[in-house]
Amino acid sequence: MPWIDTHCHLDAPEFDPDRDAVVSRARAAGVSGIVLPAVGAFDFDTVRDLAHAHGFAYALGIHPLFVDRAGDDDLAELARHLERHRDDPRLVAIGEIGLDHFVPGLDLARGERFFAAQLKLAQQFGLPVIVHVRRSADALLKHLRRVPVRGIAHAFNGSDQQAAVFVDLGFRLGFGGAMTFDRALQIRHLAATVPDHALVLETDAPDIPPHWLYRTAAQREAGETSRNEPAELPRIAATLAELRGWTLAHTAHVCRINAFAALPRLAALMGAAPR
Repeated sequence: MPWIDTHCHLDAPEFDPDRDAVVSRARAAGVSGIVLPAVGAFDFDTVRDLAHAHGFAYALGIHPLFVDRAGDDDLAELARHLERHRDDPRLVAIGEIGLDHFVPGLDLARGERFFAAQLKLAQQFGLPVIVHVRRSADALLKHLRRVPVRGIAHAFNGSDQQAAVFVDLGFRLGFGGAMTFDRALQIRHLAATVPDHALVLETDAPDIPPHWLYRTAAQREAGETSRNEPAELPRIAATLAELRGWTLAHTAHVCRINAFAALPRLAALMGAAPR
């Protein structure tokens, strides 16, 4: 079954020792498409080069956790990259962008300014967005109501009402490793109940490991690792299939169609018509 990982940070340093092997394992597991979102101007070229080297897709944007260390000219740098590569079929979205109201000490006003500016760039270049939503759904929705763009709400963990608004605005909701934890009650509830057309799968590798890769703080201090990778996607998908009462084949089919609808260039890149 062909799977699509709509969110993987393959450029992360955790993959430096064995990146090619990570890609090989993903392909062996049936993961045929991977979207690599940037997090700042410093890795725009890196994610693009990796996407071209491995036959994947990429997105360009400034992550909310990197906004405070971004220069004031980084938005202009993003615009220059988008203009330079606007005809690159592997450039499928603006991302990872958004707002984070979980990490303390962030300049929230600056974060909103960067988010609003990147939404305008998405509208200007006709690209969907991949948005980071962490305790910030209402603030994000305020901006998304003003700027009519679509895309993916990555690692979604909001309320039922917030999920419904994102879906009404044309967004798909990303589900990954967190869904595999029995105690992630709201995420599992959403995964089981949102409309079929709202679901996409992701790993966020090397982050958000599924429960079988999780390590306690003591284990991590002892040197054990919990690195996630895209090859885990089919097993993560099995949790979604169980929650929905679907077969794995149907889960792959639905999530693939939804990924193509959310990211139309991905459909063209992988030889399928968006629906």
